[in-house]
Amino acid sequence: MKIWGNVPNVSGVYGNTSKINKTTKVGEVASKKDELSISGAAKDFSVVMKALRQVPDVRMDKVNEIAQKMERGEYNVSAKDVAGKMVDSLTSRKL
Repeated sequence: MKIWGNVPNVSGVYGNTSKINKTTKVGEVASKKDELSISGAAKDFSVVMKALRQVPDVRMDKVNEIAQKMERGEYNVSAKDVAGKMVDSLTSRKL
């Protein structure tokens, strides 16, 4: 590419490049160590979660009680109750 005409005028658009200011150090920035702070609510949440992990998922005392009733023939559930729970289960699901 050739530029015809007055070249100094073209380079003058970009300003005088000879007067570039050098950066100077004003002061050193002191490095700071990383810090971790946990809120009180997060600490409480952690304590509750630890307690919940210790609770068993299955309440074996209830399971054993129902199993004994079934063996003795004392555990009866009405068909109406079973049907009601089935309908509730189906209507509470999101599609």
